[in-house]
Amino acid sequence: MGIATIIFLGILVAVLVYAVGIYNALVQIKHNVTKAWANIDVLLKQRHDELPKLVETCKQYMKFEQDTLTRVIDARSKVFTARAEQNVPALGQAEGGLRAALGSLFALAESYPDLKANQTFQQLQTRISSLENAIADRREFYNESVNINNVRIEQFPDAVIARMFNFKSAELLEFTEEEKKDVDVKQLFNS
Repeated sequence: MGIATIIFLGILVAVLVYAVGIYNALVQIKHNVTKAWANIDVLLKQRHDELPKLVETCKQYMKFEQDTLTRVIDARSKVFTARAEQNVPALGQAEGGLRAALGSLFALAESYPDLKANQTFQQLQTRISSLENAIADRREFYNESVNINNVRIEQFPDAVIARMFNFKSAELLEFTEEEKKDVDVKQLFNS
């Protein structure tokens, strides 16, 4: 075997090892996106399970506020549907609607001193608020994972391997500016 053949085989092995390294990194990034989505999904399910308890507690006190409770229930249903379908854009929109409905519900609770003082309501409100914060944190992690994935599959030489093995870009979980702004509690009491 000649020196040229050995050099050629050495270069071929180096290129192959490099390509395998790129492939493995892309696989890990893809699974990080899936894991990040699963983390959001777990929190959304927990919140989905907690909301009926909150609504039921509120129903005991708010006999005449059915419209607010209905908005929470409808928004919860839209989030559940988008989550089940893994429809990221629809989930972002549904999340905004649910956040606004919950803001209305918590603001309305101010008008019901007995409800506001109810220990079950306070625990549920605290639980749902902490879930909201955790969802925001996980959404940030998910979007970062998606960004890393999307950049890597477009960069050379990763793009070559990504195209060969059909790696796909992922969608960011985004909310509109309207959905991100704070709920105007004063306006809720005036409506």
